[in-house]
Amino acid sequence: MSAHCQLTGAKPGFGNTISHSHRRTSRRFDPNVQRKRYWLPSEGRRVRLTLSAKAIKTVDAIGIEAAVVRIRARGGKV
Repeated sequence: MSAHCQLTGAKPGFGNTISHSHRRTSRRFDPNVQRKRYWLPSEGRRVRLTLSAKAIKTVDAIGIEAAVVRIRARGGKV
């Protein structure tokens, strides 16, 4: 599963791990991405979305219908 949110577009960030001796090694900061199923009443089916934790809260606030409209406006497939 790629660490990419369908609603917010959150992707991994990159940086360095700095050790006690101040050596730097590459690391990756992944967003908190979960797979979640929602019932989409307008289409009469369930949809499975890959969402960050922040996006799950957004769906709870605006509703699944509005969230699907936003995902499709970004060019995403639902």
